[in-house]
Amino acid sequence: MTDSTSPDPSYADAHRYRLGTHYEALPVNAPRSPMHHYHKDGQMRFTPNNPIPDAYYEPNSFNGPVERPEFAEPPLKISGDADRYNHRVGNDDYSQPRALFNLFDAGQKARLFSNIADAMQGVPKFIVERQLGHFEKVHPDYAAGVRAALAAKAAKA
Repeated sequence: MTDSTSPDPSYADAHRYRLGTHYEALPVNAPRSPMHHYHKDGQMRFTPNNPIPDAYYEPNSFNGPVERPEFAEPPLKISGDADRYNHRVGNDDYSQPRALFNLFDAGQKARLFSNIADAMQGVPKFIVERQLGHFEKVHPDYAAGVRAALAAKAAKA
């Protein structure tokens, strides 16, 4: 049984359906204690998305959430040990983009470099350098081409 000051939890799904992800932001639905979640966009969004959108991913460069291993669930004894799967172990994030990059002709590569350089305008230098490091892991020519396109755009500015 719920008291008259707390909303009936069985209606939360109805609220989400009718009002959207941010139904709890309406004053009548708002909890008395602050609520922290990772719902950023969607219906009924009342919070501003500027100047810097919250970084709801980890790792990030904007003081967003970080992994806290001390709060991980302990392994559960079932038939042997069960634990969280670390999807990063053995993960290869570079071979597929490398294969695609190797299929591009010179014109396609030039457009790729130019488009990425355009998109990186206004991005903090340390993030640009971090991204160029990823491009380097895909293919050295990829990083060099984007770096040259960035330099060309900076020279025109």
